[in-house]
Amino acid sequence: MSNIIIGTAGHIDHGKTALIRALNGLEGDSTNEEKERGITIDLSFSNMSKGQQNIAFIDVPGHEKLVKNMIAGAFGFDYVMLVISAIEGIKPQTVEHIEIINLLGLKEIIVVITKKDLVNKEELELKKEEILEFLKEFDFEIKFISCVSIYDETSIEKLKIQLFSIKNSTKQEENFFRFYVDRVFSPKGIGTVVTGTVLGKKCLIDEKVFICQNQKESKIKNIQVHNQNVLEANISSRAALNLQNVNITNLKKGDLITKKGHIRGFDGIDISFKCLKNKKLNHNQTYNLFIGAKKIDVKVLLFDCITNLETGFATLKANEQLFTIFGEKIILRSGNETICGGTILNPIIDPMKKNQKKRLLEALDKKDFTSAYKELLEAHKKGLGIISSTQRFALSHEEAINFAKNMSDVFIDEKELVIYPLDTKNEIKDYIKEIYTKNSYALLSNSSINLRLKWASQAFIQLCLDELVNENFLIHETSLYKNANIKEDFTKDLENIVLQRLKDEDIEPTAPYNIYDDLDIDRKLGDDILKSLTSKKQVIRLQHNLFIHFESLNKIVKTMKEIIKKDGYIELSNFKQRFDLSRKYLITYLDYLDNYSDIKKVDTKRIFS
Repeated sequence: MSNIIIGTAGHIDHGKTALIRALNGLEGDSTNEEKERGITIDLSFSNMSKGQQNIAFIDVPGHEKLVKNMIAGAFGFDYVMLVISAIEGIKPQTVEHIEIINLLGLKEIIVVITKKDLVNKEELELKKEEILEFLKEFDFEIKFISCVSIYDETSIEKLKIQLFSIKNSTKQEENFFRFYVDRVFSPKGIGTVVTGTVLGKKCLIDEKVFICQNQKESKIKNIQVHNQNVLEANISSRAALNLQNVNITNLKKGDLITKKGHIRGFDGIDISFKCLKNKKLNHNQTYNLFIGAKKIDVKVLLFDCITNLETGFATLKANEQLFTIFGEKIILRSGNETICGGTILNPIIDPMKKNQKKRLLEALDKKDFTSAYKELLEAHKKGLGIISSTQRFALSHEEAINFAKNMSDVFIDEKELVIYPLDTKNEIKDYIKEIYTKNSYALLSNSSINLRLKWASQAFIQLCLDELVNENFLIHETSLYKNANIKEDFTKDLENIVLQRLKDEDIEPTAPYNIYDDLDIDRKLGDDILKSLTSKKQVIRLQHNLFIHFESLNKIVKTMKEIIKKDGYIELSNFKQRFDLSRKYLITYLDYLDNYSDIKKVDTKRIFS
């Protein structure tokens, strides 16, 4: 079934609710009886269907409530139905709604002139001309204009035909599912249910979802679309989702449900904004931010201004995390007054200089993603994750990679989905050179360098290693790289070095990986060296990561047996008195004693058998 969501706008007394009731016989309400019916979908919404077409109306009576709920619901609108009385025409409240629609970027509108039975034909035609003339000031696409009376069934039927003739949802599928919660309730025996509009991508029954505000994963147990149980809900569907293992107290209006891993939260966002006529946005002042179904207080910090502006860029700071994506529309209000509309340009706050941030916002405002990448890469010398492009630019991974490919002087790791400034490879090459310069016997692999430079992907490291080989600084042997100035095989020398290191460390040997790092050798090579030394009995393995020189072990065992001779036993306490070692070593050596036939364990003590 195709779905269209139409939001109503207009003056409180111009007949919006009566018109909806005449079209579909329903009047949305939010009574307790409605809530108790079960998983009901449209508590204050209604719909009408014809064949495989469904039209959902979002209409909330009451002027101030209408403004707030229109903002809250507008992110889900496909079309706006502007309802204007033939008697009064455009009123100040109608103008406010039109301005808000315009600020939210909603372009496709339907104009319905109500109460046509209360004026003559000439007056009706004059009102129509006045309305169309006023709307010329805005960049709207008027689908049609219709004159009706709720007492004239023919006019209502004509409007129905016109409504069912408009195209399906114009929303484009995005990279991931999003769902702003506009209601939360818990019918008896069912659990937690949320209602809202499906955005981005469809959602499926039994699909895992993620609640951003409380960082909790859940699963969709059931879906209803217009009071019908369904297996999935498509874009622009008004849907009720029955969520698994979520307490009703952990959800509230405005929370965002999405897929895990796509959206991060920040306490600030950067926007472009444009104020209504005769309005200005003040620097360092608190406003009400409306985004999706959420309302929250934010402090406005203007760019390049410490007084006020009619249009420009601003950072909005909140006392909680905001989960947003590039291109989302917002409204800022002060009390009951709408001040401006805005577009989110930068949903991810990066540490950047002010001039750099402004260049980034100017690029994003033009959707010049190539320039935006360049600015971000200046702030992310150690790699910019392509996966964040779904939130940063509303781009898929493929689109983000294609934009990056059009850039010069970058390295793109398509497997790890990271972009690096190409000049960053010099930092990696210098790091590798320093290792081999300080330690001529270094033998490292790509993976061992990656362990030290966790920010650099193996593909980027490989590019650097290949260049160092071409520059005759390194020689590549199997998976290892050695200093090109040393021609002989020094693996045997490394074995002697490791053995001497363990001998010097005596009864407090360090973990193998510490030895490998200190000697600048690859971990696999180091493991092979220890295996060789162990097979020759020159080194004894006591635990997974504890190797000791055989002479040191023999010495500690001899001393432990002398303690038994003197005290009659050995245990942790009298062992600790003789050797100020950590419990790790003490317990390991006590356990090792159990391998000797002349030793037996009684409770916590070791004695001669």
